[in-house]
Amino acid sequence: MLVTDAYGQESAPAADGGQGGEAPADAGHVAGTEVPHEGGHGEASFPPFDSTTFPSQILWIAITFGLFYMFLKRVIMPRLGGILEVREARIAQDIDQANKMKGDADAAVAAYEQELAAARANANTIGQKASDDAKAEADAKRKSIEAGLGQKLAEAEARVAKIKDAAMQDVGSIAEETAAAIVAALGGKSAKADVAAAVKSVRS
Repeated sequence: MLVTDAYGQESAPAADGGQGGEAPADAGHVAGTEVPHEGGHGEASFPPFDSTTFPSQILWIAITFGLFYMFLKRVIMPRLGGILEVREARIAQDIDQANKMKGDADAAVAAYEQELAAARANANTIGQKASDDAKAEADAKRKSIEAGLGQKLAEAEARVAKIKDAAMQDVGSIAEETAAAIVAALGGKSAKADVAAAVKSVRS
């Protein structure tokens, strides 16, 4: 269509020229090759900066924001809420487990301290009993030794007394014999009974 019209427009001036008239100087531009100008300028404005498109742009921004908000509310926020709930439940479970372990540890420490106190009391009791037994055994041994020493001392004293009596008897005999010898040496005569009586009176 454009080629036919252009060809017709170009043919018409040529026909007129054949009749003795001249074709216009810019007849080629009228043939449909010229681009219409907007606003009296040679350049078109950028669509986002075109004031005539502001209402549609605001509408699409509102629709996009609403869809994005619905996406956040229906998809993102429930997932984030679920993740936070799971983490909160896990943290609470960990805290409960830690408290339980702490309670078990405190109970174990209390039981250990109780057993340690009982062991110390038992050790003190055993030590005191051992000390008492050792003291009683030492006292029994001391008494036994003292009894043995007393018996040995009595036997020794009896033996010493016996030896003393024997010695005194020997001394009496020696004294009688000595006295009789002295009397005989002096030229006197004495009865054995008199000498024994005289020695006995001296000894007593």
